[in-house]
Amino acid sequence: MRLPKSREIWLLQRTSHFSCWPYQLWAGNPLTTPSRQAILALGCWRLDYPVYFLEDFLTKIRLLLVVLALLLPAATPSLSAAAIIADHTTVAKFSQIPASYLNQVRADYNFFYGHTSHGSQIMTGLGMLEAENATLYALPTVTEYNGDLGSGVDTGWPDVTRGYLDAHPECNFVMWSWCGGVDSPEENITAYLNAMNQLEGEYPNVTFLYMTGHLDGIGPEGNLYQRNNQIRAWCAAHSKILFDFADIESYSPDNTYYPDGSEACEWCYTWCASNSCPACVECAHSHCFNCYQKGKTWWWMLARVAGWNPEPATCGDANSDGSIDISDVVYLIKYIFSGGPAPNPLSYGDANCDSAIDISDAAYLISYIFSGGSAPCAGC
Repeated sequence: MRLPKSREIWLLQRTSHFSCWPYQLWAGNPLTTPSRQAILALGCWRLDYPVYFLEDFLTKIRLLLVVLALLLPAATPSLSAAAIIADHTTVAKFSQIPASYLNQVRADYNFFYGHTSHGSQIMTGLGMLEAENATLYALPTVTEYNGDLGSGVDTGWPDVTRGYLDAHPECNFVMWSWCGGVDSPEENITAYLNAMNQLEGEYPNVTFLYMTGHLDGIGPEGNLYQRNNQIRAWCAAHSKILFDFADIESYSPDNTYYPDGSEACEWCYTWCASNSCPACVECAHSHCFNCYQKGKTWWWMLARVAGWNPEPATCGDANSDGSIDISDVVYLIKYIFSGGPAPNPLSYGDANCDSAIDISDAAYLISYIFSGGSAPCAGC
C-alpha cells in the first residue's frame, strides 16, 4: 500500500553536474508544481524512485540519509566484490587470524608504502607485534618511501607510484598515508580518490589500499571528520580496501567512542593506566598503544585480502563477506535500484525476514548498525 503523496519521499538521482551530491531526498510529490520547478531549478537532479515506509517514518528517513550519502549514480559499475574496511572493530579479531594466512601474506605480497611521521605508526605497530612473536608476525617485504599524500591535489605521489611500479614488477600492493592533508576542501579528497582509482586501472595486477587521515581533536563538526566520511563512503560504494586510520583512533578496546579525540590518542593513556599495554621506543605523535592497534588492524586487513573469512555469512550479510556492516547496505541498494549483483544466496539480503528483498531491508540494517536496532533474523 502506498502512502498518500504528502507522505512520500522521493529519491532524486544526480545528473552529470559535477558539484551535486549523488542522491538527495525530496519530501512530497516532485511531479507537482511548484515542487517540480524547484527541483529543476537546482540544476542537479532528475526524478528517480519513490521511497516510502509504513512505520516509524521519520526515523527511517533519517537512517536512509546515511545510505543515500553512500550511493552513486546508476552509471557507476555494479559492485562485484565487497569492500574491505579495516577499522576499530577488527582489532578484537586479530587473534583469530590463522597462521596460514599470515604466511600467505609474507609469501605472496610485496608492498610499497609512502608515508611520513603519522603513517609510521603502522610500521611501529607491526614492529611491536614482530617483537612479540618474530615467527608468526614477521613482516612481509615492505619498501618505505619518505613522502605522503600531501593535500589531496598534489600530483607528485601518483607519478612516484608509477615510477616505482614500472621499475619493480614484483610489487603488488601500494599504500599511501596522509599527514594533515585530509583537512582540505572536498574537491581535494575527490582528486585523491580519482587518482587512486586511475592507478588501479593502469596497474590491474596491483592492489591499492586506501586510507583515512588522523584525528585532529575537532570532532564531528569539523571538516576533517566530513572528509574522512567522504573517503569511507566512496570506498564502501566502490568495493575498495580501506585502512580506517581515524576510526581506529576513535575507539578504546571496550568500544567506547571518543569523537573529539586527537592524534595523541588521549584515551590510550587512560586505558593503559588500568590495563596492560605493550611499550615501544616511540609512536610518532601518539601513544604506543595506538600504534599497536593499527599494527593488528593492518594484519587483519591483509588476511582478509588473502581470503580469510572469519565469520560465516548469514541473514543481512548481503555481500557474503562474513560481517554485517555498511557495505551490505550499499550492496542491497545497488541490487534494488541499479541492477547490481544479487545476494548469493538471495535469502542473505532478507534482513528482516519478511520474504522480500526491498528498501525495508536496507533500513533495517542501518537501524541495526547505527541505532542499536534488532539484529538480522536467524534461519536463512
